[in-house]
Amino acid sequence: MSDVLSQSEIDNLLAAINSGELDTEELKDTDEKQVKDYDFARPSKFSKEHLRTLETIFEHYGRLIQTNLPAYLRKNVAVEVVNSEAVAYSEFANALSNPVLLGIISLPPLKGNCVMEMANNLGYTIIDRLLGGVGTPLEKPREFSEIELVVIERILNICTNLLQEPWHNVVDLSPRLVRIETNSQYAQVISPQEMTAIVTLNIKIGNIEGLMNFCLPFTALEDVMDKLNTKYWFSSLQEKDSTSYEQQIEGIIDRAQIPVRVVLGKSVISVNDFVNLQPGDVIRLNTKTEDELDAYVGNLKKFKTLPGVSSGLYAARVTEVIREEE
Repeated sequence: MSDVLSQSEIDNLLAAINSGELDTEELKDTDEKQVKDYDFARPSKFSKEHLRTLETIFEHYGRLIQTNLPAYLRKNVAVEVVNSEAVAYSEFANALSNPVLLGIISLPPLKGNCVMEMANNLGYTIIDRLLGGVGTPLEKPREFSEIELVVIERILNICTNLLQEPWHNVVDLSPRLVRIETNSQYAQVISPQEMTAIVTLNIKIGNIEGLMNFCLPFTALEDVMDKLNTKYWFSSLQEKDSTSYEQQIEGIIDRAQIPVRVVLGKSVISVNDFVNLQPGDVIRLNTKTEDELDAYVGNLKKFKTLPGVSSGLYAARVTEVIREEE
């Protein structure tokens, strides 16, 4: 649309101003800056960059859960990172219901602990699957029994150990499940006013969906905050990828079993002679004893060899390597 007004539009605008229908104050441009309130009791210690990096780390963690848990639960598991935010620990604790399923996790060499909260319906589903059920959660939540906590502790230990690999590019963690709490009042391992990063994962076990929250306090991450940016994370990932995967691939190839065969020669005989072959019969080949023999690796002709004996066993000595370009 053109920025130039026609004469009729100008006349209508002037008439509206004269009649008071249009307030000229509304037409003035303002250079005033919007001021945002800052709460000094709740300082913003986690930037958007920090939260994005944490999401990237837990996306990797989610893929590990998808790969490992089905072996124990015998059901498909899907994991998705749905949100990350920075809140005071008191807000996180106040939002917890009772009973609740909390795992207190230590993160050496980092200071302090983090909290892993799993939805009750996921907990009941896991227990039902591990005890041979179809994986149906309870219709009405109740307290977890001591036996049920022992059963689910196995899965929470697996989830805890899986934290090590995603954090490897930031810090070499040795996570350990300290204890399981079912009452949020007994999980005061973080100061109520401490700022924390909450990463929320949506987990689907079969047809049952629930949330898993990781509460990471600033005091625990303070020593590695400078590494919690995507630039550092991806640069360190690329540096290690080229060497670590190369070594792993070489190790796998070194241990691979491949068939090697040496063709002594070829011959053409009739079907009748073939059917009537007996032990001790001699088949004339198209090679001589001093001729080099072809050696095959799989179906690829790779070496020229000479037949012989080694330690009382038939053997072949490599005399020439046949290159691919040949």
